[in-house]
Amino acid sequence: MTDTDLDSHREIYDDGPLYVSAAKVYPMKVSGTYRRLKWIVLIVALGLYYLLPFVRWDRGPNEANQAVLADFAHSRFYFFFIELWPQEVYYFTGILILAALSLFLSNALFGRVWCGYFCWQTVWTDLFVLVERWIEGDRRDRIKLDHGAWTASKIAKKAAKHALWALIAMATGGVIVLYITDAPTFVKQAFTLQAKGSIYALLGIFSFVTYYFAGHMREQVCLYMCPWPRIQAALTDNDALIVTYKLDRGEPRMSLKEAARKEKAGEVAGACIDCEKCVHACPTGVDIRNGSQLGCIQCGLCIDACDAVMKKIGRPTRLIAYDTDENMRRRQSGQAPVYRLIRPRTILYAFVIAFVGLFMLYQLTHRTYMSLSVLHLRAPMYTLANDNVRNGYTLRFANKLSEPHKFSLQIAGVRDALAKSEEADAASDGKLIVTVDPDATLEVHLYVTVPRASLSGSSQPIVMTATDLANGASSVVTDHFFGP
Repeated sequence: MTDTDLDSHREIYDDGPLYVSAAKVYPMKVSGTYRRLKWIVLIVALGLYYLLPFVRWDRGPNEANQAVLADFAHSRFYFFFIELWPQEVYYFTGILILAALSLFLSNALFGRVWCGYFCWQTVWTDLFVLVERWIEGDRRDRIKLDHGAWTASKIAKKAAKHALWALIAMATGGVIVLYITDAPTFVKQAFTLQAKGSIYALLGIFSFVTYYFAGHMREQVCLYMCPWPRIQAALTDNDALIVTYKLDRGEPRMSLKEAARKEKAGEVAGACIDCEKCVHACPTGVDIRNGSQLGCIQCGLCIDACDAVMKKIGRPTRLIAYDTDENMRRRQSGQAPVYRLIRPRTILYAFVIAFVGLFMLYQLTHRTYMSLSVLHLRAPMYTLANDNVRNGYTLRFANKLSEPHKFSLQIAGVRDALAKSEEADAASDGKLIVTVDPDATLEVHLYVTVPRASLSGSSQPIVMTATDLANGASSVVTDHFFGP
């Protein structure tokens, strides 16, 4: 490489700072199919989020009557008729697995459709941009306002915008708190300044995060903070439907007048008139004509913007559309497009989702509200007295209901066994009766004595059955009885 080449390279790489602040994106207002779909998702998602904590669900006396509640104080999670306990953390694991697999499936079918429509960052950013557009105007008006002098009108508009942003952020943070405490009670305490300081701190953190992420960072969260754009690239393939610019139709791009002149002369002219409406409509500032990119969240707003232009100039719509990379390749080679939504990848995801979902449903419908666990005392394993062998056990009864329940304990598997416990009452039929308080566990020390002559070996199974006297639910545990 010559000195001249080196100098030219230095000029290229030394021209400007190493790090440059990202240019602010001013999304343009668009209307169309995908914009309406995004509004529907926004209204439904935010409506559920803000109103769900106020939905009541009668669970009886002494029970939380909020339909959806994470009651950390009492170690419970309520979702309408479902009540989960701390020891059932595997249900939350299953929910996370289902969520991840559903994300993988949606990505295999439609690319980053989650990012474009359902992600909370997208939903709240849409809401914040709506407020900004309502107060400051559309794209050109906002750019002019930001670059203009600080007049009284500008100060008033900026103050009104940030005030509304702050109110939305506080409502968002407040509603998050409502999911971990009783909603009506907290609302009353919050407005009368009677809530705990930790609750106000939590509200402040969530409010600030919403305000800063949706109002200021916006697309920067998607580009630099969220790991999903980088992960999804490894989970997709050429048959996934993604927002695509049709090169075979659009290129070579040129102005409308130039295209008319080319067509009149019998030369090739692309459908794209290089108006850049697709770029101005993009909430992350992506030019989709340069191909699929990290910043593209597959929201489809560029499709609506392009279709509006195509209609105005009398050309076919869907120059930008949801399509596959495979079809782009096929069109360029003159082949007809094909759509393969059902393929091994999507079948596998759907099968695993169905399997995990059905397994969780089975476990949920067959679980009991009581349980028994047994631990054999190891020091000593057994004791001898008057030709009798005694073993000790620690039994733990769990009552997950809101009322006290009585359980009968029956011993089987060892002949002539006699069971005694100071924490249990003896019934007339020889069984032991154990009373467990509501939403509590009880530890019972049980001693089983068996004549030495009744033993058939140094170890044999012993079966302990706890039966709920109110509803007949039972829990059976098998342990061992040890002897000489």
